[in-house]
Amino acid sequence: MSSTAYEAVIGLEVHARLRTATKIFTSAPVAFGERPNSLVSAGDAALPGTLPVLNRHAVELALRAGLALECNIQRLSIFDRKNYFYPDLPSGYQISQNDFPICLGGRVQFELDGKEVTVPLTRIHMEQDAGKSSHEGDDPYSRIDLNRAGTPLIEIVTDPALRSPEEAAEFFKELRSILVAVGANDGNMAEGSLRCDANVSIRPKGSQTLGTRAEIKNLNSFRFLRDAIAYEIERQIDVLENGGTLVQETRLWNVNDKKTVSMRTKEDGEDYRYMPDPDIPPLVIDDAWLTSVQQSLPELPRAQRERLQTKHGLSAYDANVLVDGVGYVTLFDQVIAHQADAKLTANLITGAVAAAINDQKLVWKAQNKQFVSSQGHTLEGAPLARLLKLQADDTISATAVRTLFDHMLEENADPEELVDRLGLRQVQDASALDAWIDAAIAQNPSAADAVRAGKNKAIGALLGGIMRASGGKANPAKVRQRLLERLGEEK
Repeated sequence: MSSTAYEAVIGLEVHARLRTATKIFTSAPVAFGERPNSLVSAGDAALPGTLPVLNRHAVELALRAGLALECNIQRLSIFDRKNYFYPDLPSGYQISQNDFPICLGGRVQFELDGKEVTVPLTRIHMEQDAGKSSHEGDDPYSRIDLNRAGTPLIEIVTDPALRSPEEAAEFFKELRSILVAVGANDGNMAEGSLRCDANVSIRPKGSQTLGTRAEIKNLNSFRFLRDAIAYEIERQIDVLENGGTLVQETRLWNVNDKKTVSMRTKEDGEDYRYMPDPDIPPLVIDDAWLTSVQQSLPELPRAQRERLQTKHGLSAYDANVLVDGVGYVTLFDQVIAHQADAKLTANLITGAVAAAINDQKLVWKAQNKQFVSSQGHTLEGAPLARLLKLQADDTISATAVRTLFDHMLEENADPEELVDRLGLRQVQDASALDAWIDAAIAQNPSAADAVRAGKNKAIGALLGGIMRASGGKANPAKVRQRLLERLGEEK
């Protein structure tokens, strides 16, 4: 912030797509990347005579999110029509919840710079998503795709309690982890499953009066959220300090120019002319339903981090990386159940498994709680534990773990069988190691002399030569030990 005379006031509205097979009020399927307008029912297109029927599973997922976020579940909630005209909204209104949402209150807690931060929530309400408008090249027409229309969403609204871009990004990250953990959302921000609007205003420090806010729409990454808020704070300060007046408006984040740009003046609630939807009866949550959902909740991210550190001895960093990854903790537990080393398991998941996910060789199937390879092979805990045992007992090197893992994905083969077939078993025979050591010393006598003189950094050149000569099969730890012994620097 360029001026210390102001403080930022930030509130977020997070739109999370619920993990249902069908839409919120119709039986049309929910899927990403399908042919435009191929997943559209008569109701999604708002054809006359169609009536909405509420998706029970969508309600259960909203309840799971609300309970995990410590909200007050409203036993009675009402769906409303939010009226506005937009080409990708065929009915001319969005079915949402206004005065009587499904959840009130709640909170999200996280740690930032060693301090505990608690962000209170205002509400969670259910609603349907709109369609998608696209504009390509010089085409004068907008193309409308209604595949997304009617997809079930929850909107999670915070109090204006955030004070920095960093707090906002960390909140969003923790919220994502919670929603993914309870199965309400898949966490796929690139596909728009989770996106965020940021309401940003500034005010003189010490003032309790809210300033004029700008809403930054459709931010779908932690970095975009942080950068967009940081820019908007600077922009608003600059306007005021140069004698200008801020207006309430909707803005977009331009990724290429790294600045927010005005989209339209911001509507007030009255402009939407909310009215209860006459076609949808009130939603009533009884005790039995709520208790059933409560009992089905899994371990939440904060508890996962604590368990990974206290029970399995992982660092705070490793625990955070595992919890932030979709499906990572589940896979960790599946491998650990077969007595694998915790640190080696964490390294495998955050290394080889993460790389396979990025390369689209591995996909998380939340319904089955399993990773599946592009060849259709399921990633199982037992063979992965056997792979890590080969590393733990020095049968293979850490580098070979990645090679074996890739072949296990492609061939669904057992790691013990692959070790010999691929020639990855480490050589530990003393005579073989000594032969490679002698050759390396003869080829690089200056490095050997440097090590004898106490310059142990020079040992890297010798080790590199030995590993190349052995084709990576020499055991690095034993080579180093025997090399130091040979050079008279035993430690």
